[in-house]
Amino acid sequence: MKKIIVPIDFSKHSEYALEAASILAKQNGAQILALHMLEMSDSMLINSDNEQNAKAVFFLKLAEQKFENFLQKDYLKGVDIVPIVKHFKVFREVSEVAKEHSVDLIVMGSHGTSGFSEIFVGSNTEKVVRHSEIPVLVIKSKPDNMDYKKVVYASDFSEEAVKPYIKASKLLESFGSEMQLLYVNVPGERFKSTSEMENTMLNFLKTADGNLNRMNAVNYVSDVTVENGILTFAHKINADLIVIPTHGRKGLAHFFEGSISEDLANHADLPVMTFRI
Repeated sequence: MKKIIVPIDFSKHSEYALEAASILAKQNGAQILALHMLEMSDSMLINSDNEQNAKAVFFLKLAEQKFENFLQKDYLKGVDIVPIVKHFKVFREVSEVAKEHSVDLIVMGSHGTSGFSEIFVGSNTEKVVRHSEIPVLVIKSKPDNMDYKKVVYASDFSEEAVKPYIKASKLLESFGSEMQLLYVNVPGERFKSTSEMENTMLNFLKTADGNLNRMNAVNYVSDVTVENGILTFAHKINADLIVIPTHGRKGLAHFFEGSISEDLANHADLPVMTFRI
């Protein structure tokens, strides 16, 4: 991992993300690109009026100064950090900056507190996840450490999920993570018998890994929704991180369907990493 990008909006959650990225950067000798999205109207940016131009310059300088002060953190000492201010109005363009700079990981903060759907859907984080070809790590609280030793990798383990699984495996291997594979069986059309689930996993691992070495790390749970199943299992094994593949065209709402159980709300404070299908 050589480059990490962190979108900054000066909130405590973006600071959590910045601190998390600093830990990863120190562990991997990586560079951090700290990105502030300066929201300016189109009229201010393209207007030739001298007064409007003066306002644009003023707000840019103000943002740069505030940004510079924000980056004066003790935990950033010794980290190669590059501040970037862009005149964007929407967070989906974070992925374009990441691609332009050949970034390996996007780290974002999120204030969602009641499950994955509340974290992502309709939020700036969801917009980044939807448009990003690069893995996105979502941080929800101040990081004590980044030792992701026990990781839940949840998927439907379909053929289209092979590529994100391979990418995730490589990245998590660099973290020294123990990956627990999770298939959540839910009522309705997607319900599978035990033999069907086992065959799905056998075929998937043969295709993705070329062997069945990870069969002992496969777990099956049944729940009313995929989301509840993931959260319950992650809590049960005291996981450090949840990793999921997601369809960019529909965001995480495509992966997580159904209602969110209120009693699992407090279990959603784990960091979540997404890989685009």
